[in-house]
Amino acid sequence: MTTDWLEQIKWTEDGLVPVIAQEESTGKVLMLAWMNRESLDLSIKEGKAIYWSRSRQRLWRKGEESGNTQKIREIRLDCDNDVILIKVEQSGGIACHTGRHNCFYQRLENGNWVTVDPVIKDPATIYK
Repeated sequence: MTTDWLEQIKWTEDGLVPVIAQEESTGKVLMLAWMNRESLDLSIKEGKAIYWSRSRQRLWRKGEESGNTQKIREIRLDCDNDVILIKVEQSGGIACHTGRHNCFYQRLENGNWVTVDPVIKDPATIYK
């Protein structure tokens, strides 16, 4: 497979594209992360989500520490070619580093962010 498809993506000035991870079985949005050309190409080749960690400035294989990997089922590009949606099979039921099912566990209620989803597993037991 050629990599011409990578050139159709509108990358940010720093060579990244935002990626929405959606659970294939439920349609629930799990998280938002970033990919560069290398991480997206590797994700396709390996069939698992590999992101670019902006804080660590390195490739981040989802689940490399926690074991909660994301198997890619489908990849889509939005109408402006600047956001990627990956439909994934989330292993372990935990996508968020806080030990929750997804990263969007806070809801705005009366001007305050309220935690509405429980911790499934204590992050201290997931990450060393």
